[in-house]
Amino acid sequence: MLRITDLQLPLDHTEAELKAAVLKELGITDKELINFTVFRRGYDARKKTAIILIYTIDVETTADATLLKRHKNHTKISETPDTSYKFVTHADNRPFKRPVVIGFGPCGLFVALLLAEMGFKPLVLERGKTVRERTKDTWGLWRKRELQPESNVQFGEGGAGTFSDGKLYSQIKDPRHYGRKVLTEFVKAGAPEEIMYVSKPHIGTFRLVKMIEEMRNHIEALGGEIRFQQKVTDIDVVDGQVKGVHLNNSEYIESNHVVLAIGHSARDTFQMIADRGIYVEAKPFSIGFRVEHPQSVIDKARFGPNAGNKILGAADYKLVHHAQNGRSVYSFCMCPGGTVVAATSEPGRVVTNGMSQYSRNERNANSAIVVGITPADYPGNPLAGIDLQRKLEEKAYEVGGGNYNAPGQLIGDFLAARPSTQLGTVEPSYKPGITLCDLAQTLPEFAITAIREALPEFDKKIKGFAMKDAILTGVETRTSSPIRIKRNDHDLQSLNTRGLFPAGEGAGYAGGILSAAVDGIKVAEAVALDIQATS
Repeated sequence: MLRITDLQLPLDHTEAELKAAVLKELGITDKELINFTVFRRGYDARKKTAIILIYTIDVETTADATLLKRHKNHTKISETPDTSYKFVTHADNRPFKRPVVIGFGPCGLFVALLLAEMGFKPLVLERGKTVRERTKDTWGLWRKRELQPESNVQFGEGGAGTFSDGKLYSQIKDPRHYGRKVLTEFVKAGAPEEIMYVSKPHIGTFRLVKMIEEMRNHIEALGGEIRFQQKVTDIDVVDGQVKGVHLNNSEYIESNHVVLAIGHSARDTFQMIADRGIYVEAKPFSIGFRVEHPQSVIDKARFGPNAGNKILGAADYKLVHHAQNGRSVYSFCMCPGGTVVAATSEPGRVVTNGMSQYSRNERNANSAIVVGITPADYPGNPLAGIDLQRKLEEKAYEVGGGNYNAPGQLIGDFLAARPSTQLGTVEPSYKPGITLCDLAQTLPEFAITAIREALPEFDKKIKGFAMKDAILTGVETRTSSPIRIKRNDHDLQSLNTRGLFPAGEGAGYAGGILSAAVDGIKVAEAVALDIQATS
C-alpha cells in the first residue's frame, strides 16, 4: 500500500475531486486504483478566504511496487507504514502475583486494558465511583454546591479527562504508533470513526461515559478486576521492593508490580508516597484563569467567511506570549463551544477547568490562559507546589464569596485594573456561579502583570480576543502535576523502588487523554516484561 502526504484541495472540493487528485499524484488511471482511505485530514486557515484541506491518503493499486520504484525520489509518496499494535509478550503458565493498577483514568485504563489483553489479569483500585455515579456527584457540585471529595471532576472512573473536551491529539513522539492503538480501542468502544483521521479529534463528555463503561466491561471479560471506592492508603516496600498495598478498608493486597496512575490531583497519595521515601521531585506547572468569548467571535477571527463550515466545525486557537518580566503566557486546554466547570476536589477551594460535548455547540469558547511557573517560585520540599496550589484555590474561594462561586472579571476591567461590577454581553458558563471582583487578588503579581501584557498581544492574532466584555474566571491551577515521581528510562520503574511503576499525568509523564493513554501502554508493556523476567 502507498501513502500520499500533503495532498491539498480547496475546502469545498467534492469526493470525485479527491479521487482525481489521488490519481494525478500517482500518475495512474482509474483502472489501476483498487481503493484509497483517508489517514489524516487537516486544514490550513492562514488565508481565511481560501482555506485548504490537507490530506494524508493510503492507496492500494494494482502496481504498488512499480509505483514505489517510479516515485522513489518523490517526497510525498512512500510505502504505508504498519501502524498496527504488536504485543510485546503474553502470560504463560508460570505463576505470578497479580499486578495492581492504582487509578482508572486514561492512563490506568490503558495499563489495565493492555495487561488484560496480554493475559495478566490486573487488579485496578480506583478511589472514586463508577463513571455514572461520579457524574451524578459532579453535577451535585455544579447544581447544588455539594462537593464529594472522593467523587468529582478529578476522582472516579475515567479520571479528569471524562469532564473535558475529550481532545485526542498530542505533540508527543510516537514512533511505535501507540496513539493509533488508543484511537482504535476508543472506536471499538463507541467513539466516532472520524477520530481515526481528523487532525484534531475529540469525543466530548457524554460519549466518553459510555465508552469507558464499554472498555471496563472488556477488561473484566478478559479476567481483569476493577474495584471502586478502594483508596490506597499505603504502599508496602521492603528493601527497596514493592510487596503490596494497604487499602482504606484495612485490606492488604500482595503484589510485586504496582502501577501509580493516580492523576494530577491525588494530593494525599503524593504525600503518602513522599512519606514512604519513594523518590519525588517538584516540577514546573502553570497557573492562571479561564477566558470565555462568544464562539462566533473566534470562528470569524479564525475562519473569516468560512465560519460555520461543517468540516471546520467550531474554531480553536493556540496562543503564546513571552512577557517582558520573563514569564511565558499561553492558552491551554482550549474548549470550542464548551463551558467552564468547577473542578475542585477539596472543600473550601475553587478550581476551574474547561469542557465540551461532542457537538461543541454551546454559546461560548473557553480556554485557560496560564503563566508558567517553576520550583524556584515555590521553594521548599518536593510537595511545595501543592501548597501553592492550595493557597491560590483557597484565595479564589474567598474572593468568590464562598459556597463554590468562582471569582470573575471582564477583560476590559482586568486590563484597566479595576474591579468588575456588572456583566457585559458575554454570559459566564461556570456553575454554580461567579462573583465579579478584581482578579488581581487571586494570583501572584508576576502572573497578573504577564497576563495583562499578553491579552492585547493575543488580540493581534485573534481579533476580538481582548474584547472588553469577554470574561475571565479564576483560578486554573491543575494544568499538570506539580510533582514528578521519577522512573528509570529502561524499565519505567521508580528510581529507588523496584516493582513500582509511576505512570501518566500524576507522575509527570503525560498531559492529556492521548498522552496519558500512550504512557499507559508503555508502562503496561514494562510491567508485563518484568513479570515474565521475574516469575
